[in-house]
Amino acid sequence: MQATAYTYDPETRSGQVLLDDGTPVPFDAPAFDAGGLRLLRPGQRVRIETQPADGTGPGLRITLVTLQTL
Repeated sequence: MQATAYTYDPETRSGQVLLDDGTPVPFDAPAFDAGGLRLLRPGQRVRIETQPADGTGPGLRITLVTLQTL
């Protein structure tokens, strides 16, 4: 699934992404670390993996954040 980086705190390695429908979804340090990134800037397109995998539901959480590549 794709999203846009919205916020990022380098101290905690956590932040939020915006889904394409504008919904903000938080991510934590383990999700950021799983993607192997060192920094994230607001506005960057990212690829995310979620639980549940279809990216819907009230228990939605991000398990991986990495840069979107074509």
